Amino acid sequence: MKSDSQALRPTTWLWMWTSARSGRTRSCPVTTTATTTSAATTAPAASATSCTPTTGRVERTGVITSPDFPGPYPKSSECLYTIELEEGFMISLQFEDIFDIEDHPEVSCPYDYIKIKAGPKVLGPFCGEKAPEPINTQSHSVQILFRSDNSGENRGWRLSYRATGNECPKLQPPVHGKLEPMQAKYSFKDQMLISCDTGYKVLKDNVEMDTFQIECLKDGTWSNRIPTCKIADCGAPAELENGLVTFSTRNNLTTYKSEIRYSCQQPYYKMLNSITGVYTCSAQGVWMNEVLGRSQPTCLPVCGQPSRSLPNLVKRIIGGRNAEPGLFPWQALIVVEDTSRVPNDKWFGSGALLSESWILTAAHVLRSQRRDNTVTPVSKDHVTVYLGLHDVRDKSGAVNSSAARVVLHPDFDIQNYNHDIALVQLREPVPLGPHVMPICLPRPEPEGPAPHVLGLVAGWGISNPNVTVDEIISSGTRTLSDVLQYVKLPVVPHAECKTSYESRSGNYSVTENMFCAGYYEGGKDTCLGDSGGAFVILDDSSKRWVAQGLVSWGGPEECGSKQVYGVYTKVSNYVDWVWEQMGTPQGVGELQVER
Repeated sequence: MKSDSQALRPTTWLWMWTSARSGRTRSCPVTTTATTTSAATTAPAASATSCTPTTGRVERTGVITSPDFPGPYPKSSECLYTIELEEGFMISLQFEDIFDIEDHPEVSCPYDYIKIKAGPKVLGPFCGEKAPEPINTQSHSVQILFRSDNSGENRGWRLSYRATGNECPKLQPPVHGKLEPMQAKYSFKDQMLISCDTGYKVLKDNVEMDTFQIECLKDGTWSNRIPTCKIADCGAPAELENGLVTFSTRNNLTTYKSEIRYSCQQPYYKMLNSITGVYTCSAQGVWMNEVLGRSQPTCLPVCGQPSRSLPNLVKRIIGGRNAEPGLFPWQALIVVEDTSRVPNDKWFGSGALLSESWILTAAHVLRSQRRDNTVTPVSKDHVTVYLGLHDVRDKSGAVNSSAARVVLHPDFDIQNYNHDIALVQLREPVPLGPHVMPICLPRPEPEGPAPHVLGLVAGWGISNPNVTVDEIISSGTRTLSDVLQYVKLPVVPHAECKTSYESRSGNYSVTENMFCAGYYEGGKDTCLGDSGGAFVILDDSSKRWVAQGLVSWGGPEECGSKQVYGVYTKVSNYVDWVWEQMGTPQGVGELQVER
C-alpha cells in the first residue's frame, strides 16, 4: 500500500503481437505509470494497480503508451489495456500531441488503430497524426485496444487518464469549527474532517468527540450532515472532603475557561502544600489545577492551634489551673473495659488526637492487664474514646467513638516501660471543631525537648489505675478535679533525671527513649497528668503546640515528693513509626512542625 505522497510503482503490461508471416505470437513489456494522492480507497488504476486510502488532495491519474514509445511500435501486434476503477468514478482520457498511427488516405484506419470500449459504448477506431479530442468516458471501466499490421514505421501514442466522480455541494464549517482540507470542489470519495476550535467539542447525535469525518458519495451527496461544535463543559465540580467549592465565574458557569476555587473549612483544616485551590475548566472538559492537574486538593486537619490561646509559660501554676473549654482540644479520655483483667476489669487513660481518626497514647494504657508480664493489646471492642470532654460529670458535649484498631509499639517493655507508646484508630472519623482539634507531632529528632523548656500537661488528675469507669465518667469522686486542669512543668536535664532514679532502691531505667519533667522541690502539680496524656511544647518557629512527650511513669515515692520527676515517652523518637502505622507519607507537613 502506498502513502498519499508516493507514486504507484510502474505496472508492467503485456502486449501481444502476431506475425502474419510466421504465425508466431510475441509478447513484450509495455510500461504504464499511475500516481495518486487519493483521500479515499482508489480502485486499481490498471488491472494490477491499487491505491491506498489516504487523506489529501484527490488526484487519480495514470499514463499509458504504445509499445516502445516514443520509438516506432512493433509490427503485427495487438495490445489490450484495462482501466478498472471503483463504481462511481468516471474516467477521462487525454491523448498527447505526439500521435502517429498508420492511416490510409481513403479508408478509415484499415491498418493500425486504437479502439476504446467504455461500458457499453465503443469509441473509434482512431489513427493518423491528429490526436483525438479529450474523451469523457462516463464510465469507471475502460478497455483500450491497440492493433498494428505487418508494415509501417510509426511512432505510436501516449495518453493520460484521470478519474473523477460526482461533485458534492460545498459546505460551511460549523460555528466555532473548521473543515479540512479546504478545496474548491469535492467529488466522489473525497473526505472532509470536521473539528472545533480550542475549548469546543464536536457534537454528533448527542455524543461528544474530538473530530468527525464525512465522505462524498458516488451520488454526489455527503455521507452525513455537518455536526455542531459545543463548548467544553467540565460539569459540576466534585465535592471536597472537609472543604467547599465556590464559583469564580458569573452564573456559576462550568464551561471552558470557567474558574472555581476549592478551600478548606477554616480554621480546622488547611490545604496540603498550600496551593491556591483554583481550578480552570480545560479545553478537554476537565477541571485542572496548575500544580495538581486533575487531582483534587487535600484538606488536612490544622494541628496544634487551639481556638483559645494557651497562657504564657513564664509563671508556675501551683496545684494546677482549670482549663477553659477548647484550651486542650486534642485531649482524649480513653476508657478500657477488659474482662480478662484481674482483679479489676475497667480502667482509663488519656491520649492526644493526631487526626480525625487516630489517638496517640502510652502503650501501658492499652496493654491487657494480665497476671504475667506478657504484652498483649486489649481488644478494640473494649476501648471507648471521649473527645471534647471538659467536665467528667457532663458528657453531653463530648464525642465518643469506639476503636477500629489498637496498636502497641512492638518493643514495649513492661519491666521498664521502654517504648511506651501506642495508637488507637477510631472506627469513624470525628468532626473537628473548637473543642476537638489534633496536636502536632514533633520533628523526628533523637535529642527531644531541650532542658529547662516549659511544657504543659493536662488531665483530670486520676492517677490511680484502679478507678472504675462509673467513678470516672459518672461521679468523678476519685478524681482530683472534675474539670480538666493543666500545669506547667520544665524539662529536666537527662543526666539529672537519670541520676535521681538510679540513686533510689529498685531497678529504675531512664532510657534514651524517655525524658523527665517536674520541679526539684516537688509539688502536687507534678501529679496532675493522666497516663498516656500529651506533654506539649510550643514550637517557636511555627507557633504550634507539639506533643513532645506522653505521661509514662514515676518513682515509688508519693507523687509530688522532692526530686521525684515525672517520666515521659520521648515522642520524637517514634515519629516515623507513627507515620507508618497511620499510613501517612512522611512529607505531610501538617503532621509535623513546619520548618
